[in-house]
Amino acid sequence: MPENKPRDESDNRTDFTVRDVVAAYDLAGTGLATEYERLKFEAVHAPVADYIPNSGICVLDVGAGSGRDAAWFATRENNTVFAIEPSRVLRTAGQERHALSNIRWVNDSLPGLEKVVRSKLTFDLIWLSAIWNHIPPASRKRAFRKLVTVLRPGGSMMISLRQGPPPPDRPMAPISTAEVEELARHYGLQTVHRTTSADAGGRPGVSWDVIWLRLPDDGTGALPLLRHVVFRDQKSSTYKLALLRALIRIADGAGGFARLADDEKHVELPIGLVALFWVRAFQPLIDNGLPQHPGGNVRLSFVKDGFRALLKSSPYDLRVGQQFSGRHAESLIYALRDAARCIRGMPATFITYPGSSSPVFPCTRGKAVRLRDRVRIDEPFLWSFGSFFVPVHLWQAMSRYAPWIEPAVLSEWVEIMRSYEDSPSSWDEHLTALNWLEADHDTRDVRNRVDQLRASGSKLHCVWTGSHLKNQIDIDHCFPFAAWPCNDLWNLMPSRPQTNRQKGDRLPAPHALEQARPRIQEWWDLAYLRNPAFAKRFSEESRSALPMAVSEGGAVTTDSLFEGLMIQQLVLKRDQQLAEWSP
Repeated sequence: MPENKPRDESDNRTDFTVRDVVAAYDLAGTGLATEYERLKFEAVHAPVADYIPNSGICVLDVGAGSGRDAAWFATRENNTVFAIEPSRVLRTAGQERHALSNIRWVNDSLPGLEKVVRSKLTFDLIWLSAIWNHIPPASRKRAFRKLVTVLRPGGSMMISLRQGPPPPDRPMAPISTAEVEELARHYGLQTVHRTTSADAGGRPGVSWDVIWLRLPDDGTGALPLLRHVVFRDQKSSTYKLALLRALIRIADGAGGFARLADDEKHVELPIGLVALFWVRAFQPLIDNGLPQHPGGNVRLSFVKDGFRALLKSSPYDLRVGQQFSGRHAESLIYALRDAARCIRGMPATFITYPGSSSPVFPCTRGKAVRLRDRVRIDEPFLWSFGSFFVPVHLWQAMSRYAPWIEPAVLSEWVEIMRSYEDSPSSWDEHLTALNWLEADHDTRDVRNRVDQLRASGSKLHCVWTGSHLKNQIDIDHCFPFAAWPCNDLWNLMPSRPQTNRQKGDRLPAPHALEQARPRIQEWWDLAYLRNPAFAKRFSEESRSALPMAVSEGGAVTTDSLFEGLMIQQLVLKRDQQLAEWSP
């Protein structure tokens, strides 16, 4: 490919911000949407047509504009598309023009890409059509690092670069293919193809450099590192396995509290949340006298008065959104303090990279958490204990592969416990004690709420069919408990018994959720948000389980929660390949 010709850069601004770019597109968006739609996808992207997979991929379209490209991908078999567009005008135009259930529109942007990173999704193809020139030069390295973070091993990235005079009304900076390829080499991507093509719109002096990049299959090393910790790392107790189990559970079902750390190489978690999951994991094991240390459980540094006082608490009590008072509140604080101290001092210190003394999971200590007689397990409380850091590639692997990683951790845990016993108990006894939730999942709180609403004269409807529920009512897990054991309030909805039986353990299809949206949101509002006894718990559970359930102002609204619900549907479909259902 010929080198880019030098040109007068005085025609290009480099001191702009992403906000300037978004404002410009909001001003010109209506006309631009029409202009974009006049050009066919096949004409614009002919240079890379042979590299695009035919079907079954998850696409991240960054700067989706009017949705022309997103719609092309969405019409291919079994594709899902995440359309990122920060311009409100263009995003609205795209949603109106291309109302397809397998396109999720998100208000997000580079270089931060915060919502995409928090979604836990990774992508087979990242599509950056005519976008990279709009990234301020000082932000390009950060933006590229974010994109690589959400690219699957074996996945591809397409970047098209505009060459020639910039439009007068939109901030844009020049860039060469050499700069992009240098970024790709730095982050371990391979250049598969590069070419130059004429402008499909026929604009004078404008051409496009197109680059196709690929991340090798072994690009992250996350799974080998996890295998090393689970099977090869020396263990003087079950602490390392307990920590991995807690992190896998958080990544799978409570990732909403995760945030990207300042170094952008780690995900930051409240260590109070890790400690909470740690306590829950050990409760039944200690209660059943199953040894967690070769010297017996008296050697466990976190098993003190606080932990012992919580031994008979239900696992449903030790969850985000629950409230404790009196001595129970003090016991909870003591138990989490002791667990956080143990985690920092033991497994987080001694889980290191192979051949190195560097910890995989660095931690920081929070301020002293004072005793008080009333505590709600919410985000501020959990952050008050300090921070726990997980490498981004490990977090992504735990999020995606939780159903496959966790059984390996539990199997090794059982083997270690049995090795500590003179006369080992049965394998099943140990494995039963490691169950995260009781097999008989509890919907009593929501059942009681249904009874309250009916007694007050409220009419309830099946969220799936809209039919009036007069006599029998089932409490349905929207996302099947058998595949994703989430007993949060937002996931529990009223249904006709026959519809619930028909749905079984299948995953609601995107269009089924969209059709049910008004009834689902009405249920959330009526049953939970209008009731002070449920509203706080409902909000905290939503924030914990659904990473994108928080609106722009930081609050949980039924609109933002529904968007989080739709994204979690994509995650479950991608990771567990569940059969979909429509009423």
